[in-house]
Amino acid sequence: MRKLVALAALATATLALAACGSSDDASTEASADTVEMPADSALAPVNEAPVADPSATATDAPEAMPEPVATEAADAAADVAAKAAAAAEEPAE
Repeated sequence: MRKLVALAALATATLALAACGSSDDASTEASADTVEMPADSALAPVNEAPVADPSATATDAPEAMPEPVATEAADAAADVAAKAAAAAEEPAE
């Protein structure tokens, strides 16, 4: 019976302490008013015209690897795959 009384007192103290907490949790801070305000300011009209960057070097397609390098890489990958397959077929000790 004493254990039950002690458990009830502990539960009451825990609930009383939880009731005294503040409401500054993440779910309260993420309300629609606080989330949409920065988005609205980002969508403000822009009056400046875009300017081209002469130092930009972006291309539509990446450069291809030279043929010998690509062939060597493919051969090396095939060798590694063959070694892995052979190691997988060996019986475990």
